[in-house]
Amino acid sequence: MNEKQTGRLLGVSLGPGDPQLITRGAWAQLQRSDTLWTYPVRNRKSDSYALDIVLRAGLSLPAEHQALVFPMTHDREVLARAWLRAAQDILPALQAGRDVLFLVEGDASTYSTFSHLARTLQSLDGTVRVETIAGVCSFNAAAARLQTPLADTDDTIAIIPASYGVSVIDDLLRQFDTLVLLKVKPLMTEIIELLEQRKLLEHSQFIEKAGTPEERIVNEVATLRDEKVNYLSLLLIRNPHRERGELLRGCRGKSRKKPSREVSA
Repeated sequence: MNEKQTGRLLGVSLGPGDPQLITRGAWAQLQRSDTLWTYPVRNRKSDSYALDIVLRAGLSLPAEHQALVFPMTHDREVLARAWLRAAQDILPALQAGRDVLFLVEGDASTYSTFSHLARTLQSLDGTVRVETIAGVCSFNAAAARLQTPLADTDDTIAIIPASYGVSVIDDLLRQFDTLVLLKVKPLMTEIIELLEQRKLLEHSQFIEKAGTPEERIVNEVATLRDEKVNYLSLLLIRNPHRERGELLRGCRGKSRKKPSREVSA
């Protein structure tokens, strides 16, 4: 007799905030009545941003659901314990053959807790299956809301958390046509000063909570100096001054002329 197959952990990407950006694949999973919904919270008393997207889409919280706590910290040991607790909480449902949905704002493959949860689960039980439903990333939605292309023709683009620091940001501004800085809250003033020095303030745009009722767009980025911005915010910077090197267009080699045949008399 075959052993019962484990359920699947599905990373259900919901987009960055606008319910209209929920994909058909994610929507189909949310319609099911046989799954366990799980969603991240910072602590037991906080709301879930991912869950809020679903509720604003007009769906109701099912009878069976579970909040999973992932504290806002860079302490790897604290995070590892949180991933382990969350994995242990949902493992029984998966081992019973039930699918578990993990609701994710943005895209589950991009700077998401989902990947850590999936790895931890599979370290506890290698038979657990994991599937990821792709979604719209915050920087894609931000570019659309700002009416600004992320990249055009042969442009280069870099996307990093701002926490890498001003020196790294400065270096990347020299290398890329577009730089997207995520989670700019801790370094907002320092970044503004750098952009001022590089004469890039007029080519920079800020957006907070893209696609939500609380969305805020600031084109005069200098006005944000010394202001505390929301965690869910980013800066999109275009660098028209970047010096470009030679570009090898395409991957085809140069065509070679066929040798002509000599005809003897």
